[in-house]
Amino acid sequence: MSRVCRNVGRASSAVLEFINTPPERARRKHTGLMTLPTPALRAARVSTAVGFGLQGMFLAALLTQLPQFKDRYGFDDSTIVVAVVLVSLVAAVGSVIAEYLATRTSSKTTLRAGLFVIACAGTGIAFAPSPAAFFTGFAVYGIGLGMVDAATNMQAVAIQHRYGRSILSSFHGAWSVGAIVGALYVSACSALEVSLPVSIFGAALGVAAGTLLIGPRLLEVGPEAGANTSAAPLTIPMRPFLALGAAMALFFAIDFSVGNWSALYLKDLLLASASTAALAVAAYQTAGLVSRLTGDFWVRRHGEVAVVRVGSAIAALGLVVVIVAQSPTVAIIGFLIVGLGAPVIAPLCFSAAGRLAPPDQTDAVIARLNLFNYAGTLVGGAIVGAVAAVSDLRIGFVLPLLFAVALFLLAPSFRPKRVVAGADSADLTRVVD
Repeated sequence: MSRVCRNVGRASSAVLEFINTPPERARRKHTGLMTLPTPALRAARVSTAVGFGLQGMFLAALLTQLPQFKDRYGFDDSTIVVAVVLVSLVAAVGSVIAEYLATRTSSKTTLRAGLFVIACAGTGIAFAPSPAAFFTGFAVYGIGLGMVDAATNMQAVAIQHRYGRSILSSFHGAWSVGAIVGALYVSACSALEVSLPVSIFGAALGVAAGTLLIGPRLLEVGPEAGANTSAAPLTIPMRPFLALGAAMALFFAIDFSVGNWSALYLKDLLLASASTAALAVAAYQTAGLVSRLTGDFWVRRHGEVAVVRVGSAIAALGLVVVIVAQSPTVAIIGFLIVGLGAPVIAPLCFSAAGRLAPPDQTDAVIARLNLFNYAGTLVGGAIVGAVAAVSDLRIGFVLPLLFAVALFLLAPSFRPKRVVAGADSADLTRVVD
């Protein structure tokens, strides 16, 4: 235990040292190749981080209110599963749309459009007069979800390449901040007896306002900036790409299981109140924030493979606690432990994938890797829910535990090297456009 405390202390010290290190010292310390970021690049980094935060905030606000939607429309658990499956399927279409737009305009334009779609869909969901209108709003939201998921990571990978050092985990940390805000927002609205439509509409307004604020400051990368990503066929080494895709799917299966079913687990199985149930996601995302804010430090010190192994092992431990929990407090602690391990894996997937193709094709690779996100959410949302429907959610959370074990075994896949233009075609497998 003392050794763990010392390691946590060292991680905190390293983060503080990094934050307080002047740019010139940081440049000399981390790499001789890194250039000082320009004010425009710093502004793009902040704006992209806010984009991640807006995405996380609205998703958490929506998912943590599934019990209220269930009561409002008289849905059963199976209908909630259908809604989650619908969002995941349509989000995959949104990711495909994001690749099309980004390779013909820019990831900046794609991100702004995706956030606008989310704001409009959120308004529709808030005031849906019938289950049919609710499902329509959810489908439109899925389009925006896929567009924003892909475009934020396109922006983040491009900014990381320009910074010349590992910073991708910090962007996903911003997503965690947004998710914490969203979960606490729902908890506060529930405690204050704010109606479901008003609380969802308020979150949608927040997305719209944030989009107007950050849009002009995003990084201009794509054909508008001179990078014609659609000119040449996309070729990538297929084996490492599929391995990273599998890891991505497994992580999001765990992540979406927590985000989608933790509140229902506490409310229906452990008899927690709605406001207490929402704290499960808040605990998970708070721990995920710590994981992601320190992730870049741990990667630089121990490498991606070691970080994935430790993260997946911690997630497995937390899920064991969740499964055996007999009270809301113990279950919330279990979800917190899961958050300390699992969330760092997603940014490492995108970071590794960003090295699989030449820079002018990175956006397309990121968009295609993002499709595995929704394969994972389908598993986490649908299959875990289906198991819960025939037994209970305690049994349902055994599946995410198995996924964490599988992630541990996939850790060696996080070693892909950058593919440069002109690489031997024998080493590449073409992905058909």
